[in-house]
Amino acid sequence: MRTTLVLLGALAGAAALAVLVLGTGTPAVAPHRLPGVLVAGGGIEHVVVTELRVPRLVLGALAGVALGLAGLLLQDALRNPLAVPEMLGVSSGAAAAVAVTIVSGAAVPFAPLLPAVLGAAVGGALTLLAVRGAVGPAAVLLIGAGVSAALQALLLASVAMTGSTEQGVLVRYLLGSLTGTTWATVAPVLPALVVAVAAAVAVLPLLGVLRLGDDAASSLGLRTGTARATVLAVACLLVAAVVGPAGPVAWVGFLAPQLVRAIVPAAGPLPRAAGCAGAGAVIVVVADLLARTVLYPVELPVGGLTAVVAIVLGTAVLVLRRRDASPAGGPAAAVAR
Repeated sequence: MRTTLVLLGALAGAAALAVLVLGTGTPAVAPHRLPGVLVAGGGIEHVVVTELRVPRLVLGALAGVALGLAGLLLQDALRNPLAVPEMLGVSSGAAAAVAVTIVSGAAVPFAPLLPAVLGAAVGGALTLLAVRGAVGPAAVLLIGAGVSAALQALLLASVAMTGSTEQGVLVRYLLGSLTGTTWATVAPVLPALVVAVAAAVAVLPLLGVLRLGDDAASSLGLRTGTARATVLAVACLLVAAVVGPAGPVAWVGFLAPQLVRAIVPAAGPLPRAAGCAGAGAVIVVVADLLARTVLYPVELPVGGLTAVVAIVLGTAVLVLRRRDASPAGGPAAAVAR
């Protein structure tokens, strides 16, 4: 019953948020006029809403879905609530590839999308190769952080070599931004994300076994190293699907699973995955709304807002959950733990 009520409330809140996002800006559109503006052809309001705000809303939601699911996969597979997509090397690889493309001035087709996707694939592949034979989830997380740090060093060197004009564009992308999103930006994301989400659903059963620990999982016949690498590969695919057009929107994969565990702690694997996807979408869409309205007409990078909010709020939720699950919380808390 609680899960059903949460789902109905989430759907109502998502609809209200979509109306708010589509109607906010210049020109502003009142909620009662929005259906007519969406349907009626012609007019500046129709063009702005359907060609700019709707694709931006869709891309933000898709990015949140991918990052929320990736965070869930990583945290469950590595049994660490601090495991985030930023430690996979995927986001860093995509950002480094875009930076190198800009610095070199290479005429790459479909830039920055194609360089970002290729860089994300290389970063994820380096992490997957490096973790082969690693013992335990802590070692995997440490190796992933090392790969990310190496790629970020390449990124910083590229930024230092760019001119002032390129630096502004590059820094905005590296912080995560949905500025300039059109339907052409969204189109290549949809098929990639469909494949990635299907793969994420397919590996959900592995998470339940990996959460038991390596010894228990091995006793059940699961090859933990192979299973963990498979989950990491799916997480890489999820991040790579959206990091090209949206940039590395940070720490969404950390906050979304924390919120879902706090709201519906007893949810099953599929509802938890759906909750993380929905929470990620809401986080990115709300952050983007604030990014384009707080200092209007100046737009803030959405990734900067998600990083600040996710670290503060996610850490608070994590601390509260651990305190409630401590022995001092009483017998009920001990059972919950």
